[in-house]
Amino acid sequence: MNATLRPPLVLRAALTAGLMLTLGTVASAQTAFISSEKDHALTVLDLKTQAVTGTVKTCKRPRHMKLLDGGKQLLVACGDSGQADLIDTATRKSLRKIGLGEDPEIFDVSADGKTLYVSNEEDGEVGIVDMASGKRTKAIKVGEEPEGVLLSPDGKTLYVTSEAANMVHVVDVASGKVAKNIKAGKRPRRFAITPDGATLFVTNELDASVSVIDTKSQAVADTIRFEIKGARATDITPVGITMTADGKRAFVALGKANHVAFVDVASRKVTHTVLVGKRAWGLGLDKAEKTLLVANGMSDDLSIVDIDGAKALKTVKVGRVPHSVAIVE
Repeated sequence: MNATLRPPLVLRAALTAGLMLTLGTVASAQTAFISSEKDHALTVLDLKTQAVTGTVKTCKRPRHMKLLDGGKQLLVACGDSGQADLIDTATRKSLRKIGLGEDPEIFDVSADGKTLYVSNEEDGEVGIVDMASGKRTKAIKVGEEPEGVLLSPDGKTLYVTSEAANMVHVVDVASGKVAKNIKAGKRPRRFAITPDGATLFVTNELDASVSVIDTKSQAVADTIRFEIKGARATDITPVGITMTADGKRAFVALGKANHVAFVDVASRKVTHTVLVGKRAWGLGLDKAEKTLLVANGMSDDLSIVDIDGAKALKTVKVGRVPHSVAIVE
């Protein structure tokens, strides 16, 4: 009887091993998640085939996203739900919801994964959320219409933009108090910081510029201005920004100008501009730093940009009003 049962058992073991290998391959494949504000969903894109493979329903008006636990989880902030949705990236199922307060915009999470910091635009506050309990434990008053939120690499400083006050607020994490206010350009929005924490880039939506802040002196050291041939300065509205892992190159989405700018961080010079879709907004950079994904909020699509060639290769429809991009590899 044992001899009779052995082949099926071996077969089942082989099939199980094969299934596990297949699941592992799927989980580690290059996948992009794009939040769609109007569809209350995430669009799923296979980066190898450059095709949409499905959608993931989430809370209302998903916007900013951040990968956690080495890409195993995706945290999505939903503006109209006042909460974040924690999603398993392999199963694409919601694990739990976390309250973020009124009208959450951009957030960051401490390196140990214990604390979340989120801008609450209508309240003019940065909310502090305990990730384990999912409870909002504290709020820090900042300027009106806060948006960008970014922790310094050492986790000691929190930077927050105030769109209405045209300021960057420097918050001491230990005390939970604003240590300094830095005057930026008109309507500052998002951040990128070099790996050493020495240089902070801030996009200024209504100034066609990026403010470069020296974090040692906590002052603006330079301003990078953008020009697009045939476009008025008022149509150049930088918002989204990302940076290479070595901090040598930055990419800036220029909003209504329908372009992305490539910036050399050391020289603070624009090296290339690439035509993409309408209202270039959120950006995603793959691990190899060969491909830039651009969410275009007014054309409801995603531009796939070849970085070495500095040109858009393909446009993919990804839902209504795409906002942010997160890439799992």
